[in-house]
Amino acid sequence: MQIFRSLRLIGLAVLVAGCHAAPRVEPAATASVRHAEWTRRAVIYEVNVRQYTPEGTLSAIRAHVPRLKALGVDILWLMPVQPIGVKNRKGPLGSYYSIASYTAVNPEFGTLDDFKALVADAHAQGMRVILDWVPNHTSFDHPWITAHPDWYVHKPDGSISNARDNENHDTDWTDVAELDYDNRDLRAAMIGEMRWWLERTGIDGFRCDVAGGVPDDFWADARAALTAARPDLFMLAEAEGPRFHAAFDMTYGWDLHHLLNDVASGKQPVGALDAYFAREDSLYPRDAYRMYFTSNHDENSWNGTEFERMGANNVPAYVLAATAYHGMPLLYTGQEVSMKKRLRFFEKDTVDWSGPSVAAFYRSLFDLKHTQPALANGDAGGRQQRIATTGGSGVYAYARTKGANTVLVALNFGDAPVTASYTGLGAAGEYTDWASRAKIALGASGILPIPAHGYRVLVR
Repeated sequence: MQIFRSLRLIGLAVLVAGCHAAPRVEPAATASVRHAEWTRRAVIYEVNVRQYTPEGTLSAIRAHVPRLKALGVDILWLMPVQPIGVKNRKGPLGSYYSIASYTAVNPEFGTLDDFKALVADAHAQGMRVILDWVPNHTSFDHPWITAHPDWYVHKPDGSISNARDNENHDTDWTDVAELDYDNRDLRAAMIGEMRWWLERTGIDGFRCDVAGGVPDDFWADARAALTAARPDLFMLAEAEGPRFHAAFDMTYGWDLHHLLNDVASGKQPVGALDAYFAREDSLYPRDAYRMYFTSNHDENSWNGTEFERMGANNVPAYVLAATAYHGMPLLYTGQEVSMKKRLRFFEKDTVDWSGPSVAAFYRSLFDLKHTQPALANGDAGGRQQRIATTGGSGVYAYARTKGANTVLVALNFGDAPVTASYTGLGAAGEYTDWASRAKIALGASGILPIPAHGYRVLVR
């Protein structure tokens, strides 16, 4: 969402915009939405519109579309493009998430025609586009404030409340006003605004900000109405929990993200990943999609880059994010050029695209995702089997199998190269090293050299 979003999760007292508190224990969900077939091998990329180019416009992003296609991106997630409120604005340019009109384009970014042209370019390249949607709150100068004050939550003194977060906690989001979903007219209007974008611009879905702050029954109604307009719709919830999969294709993998920060920095052992995946298996529908990542706009701006949080271990961490069961990998603006700065949130701060390119690393993982049936999203892919290892405390290995295809992933979060001994590989035979393309014969047990802060991916 916006400023100071994720610090609560690491125990700081600062109120933050848009991250979640400690996860609630929820009962397992038994079903999820029916995913469009095009999502089964998809990779998602977040575009920070304001910072992406020196111009900071939608038109300027169009030149990057062929490059992103070549990188292996399937879904472009555009941060909000609507006008930003002026009243109570934070910083000189304000937060993307302070929406002053749902059905308009911020003049700083361009026009509606510019937006449509960007969508058309992405579609011509075979990519899909989703728009960041902000249903929990509006700016304090949105027209609804005066036309429909009953659509907002009010304080005991009668004034309109600033927004609350996914867990209904107070926040410092003083630039945004909380919407009241007890009002049926508001619900109908919000779905109408979302349909407007589907019908007028041809986008393929939405990433829904603070989705946990909006009632579940609204999302059920919205999903039904939006799917009627776009049967192959894709919906991403900025929320975590199995219940969201009744209406959303994908939820955030915040718990894994913060665990990877801890594993990468040595605060937790690699074995902690076992408990995480066991919990996921017990709680989430088999066909749920979970968005896994090492950075996004909130993490980068408020908690630091992947290099700050994970050091050199950002590499094995991302390999896990790209290959783990349930997961769809996210790549954030600038990660492909080793962006090592925190992008400012409320002012212009253009990405430096001249940094050392690691595009080949990400492209290789996205190619792996696209070509290996075992790594398909949700239950279309193979389930995850832990491979026992010795020889390095930072080693974590697993395999995923679908039909005749097996992908073996071995990660080393340690500071030194290791020759790990492994046991329990269920699909022995001839493998191909995904990086070198060398053929390797693997038995049910054996040894596997892994570089420091590195990985081995072998496919059969």
